[in-house]
Amino acid sequence: MKQLKNIAAGLTLSFGAAAGFVQAEELTPVTVATTWYAQAEHGGFYAAKAMGIYEKHGLDVTIKMGGPQVNNVQLLMGGSVDFIMGYSLQSLNAVNQGIPLVTVAAFFQKDPQSLVVHEGVGNDSLEAMKGKSMRVPTAGRVAYWPWLKTEYGYTDDQLQAYDYSFAPFIQDDQTIQQGYVTNDGFFLDQAGVKGKSLLLANYGWEAYAATLDTTADRIEENPEVVQKMVAATAEGWKAYFENPAPANALIKEDNPEMQDALLAYSHAKMQEEGILLSGAAEDGRYGMMTLERWQAFFEDMVEAGTLPEDLDWKKAFDLSYIQSVYAD
Repeated sequence: MKQLKNIAAGLTLSFGAAAGFVQAEELTPVTVATTWYAQAEHGGFYAAKAMGIYEKHGLDVTIKMGGPQVNNVQLLMGGSVDFIMGYSLQSLNAVNQGIPLVTVAAFFQKDPQSLVVHEGVGNDSLEAMKGKSMRVPTAGRVAYWPWLKTEYGYTDDQLQAYDYSFAPFIQDDQTIQQGYVTNDGFFLDQAGVKGKSLLLANYGWEAYAATLDTTADRIEENPEVVQKMVAATAEGWKAYFENPAPANALIKEDNPEMQDALLAYSHAKMQEEGILLSGAAEDGRYGMMTLERWQAFFEDMVEAGTLPEDLDWKKAFDLSYIQSVYAD
């Protein structure tokens, strides 16, 4: 009898293991590339991974960190990854270059790009900075700089070299430089400098950021996987703001140099500034996009001379997936 019980137990374990194996096999493997080293600004992806949200939607997701030498568009088009984080100007530029990249969700309603200034020196608005020197990197010069020239009368002779350091800013109270609103205050406090971060989105810069992008072929061939990825990532962002701890643990696993204090600061700042929950997403519809917002941004880029007027700009995005998430 004891022997029969052991056999039965063994069979039960075998069937259980087989069931688990089948369940694992049913998950669709997906790789998504982020924009930089793991950080709070990627929290929704890490929360969806850490809390089993991707698995619940039938996906086995691998998160691949970006970095200074990583070209996500090349990785996507080369088939090394299935999805990437991006921003709306990148998507429109892809159309202009004949690259079949499509944005299917936009999690940052406000691009966190900022200009950082010292307090009390007369640089309290974008209008006040006309004609003054600014430290702006190459990425900013091809993104928001043409818009600043058109909207605020800035000129290229204002541009200075940018080395991704706060040192020149600390040394000279007239320094103006590019920042990231979800990080600026943290580093200024560490340096003991009184400064302020002017969020470009609050001055009319309408770019979407932290977009979820894929290829036109993937949309055509596997629309159900695209839908699952959109829905699960939106759920992940919601979960991240409710409980960041599981995601932060994974973020620090990928990026051991990340500080707990910076994760906490960025997490709070994203909420304070309405980075995710503003505009069409202010009612909790994480990742929502609108045709009107895309059109307004495209027209701004045409006016700035960044994009041609005859561009088929609607190819840059597909609203149906994120709209389906909130259809009920």
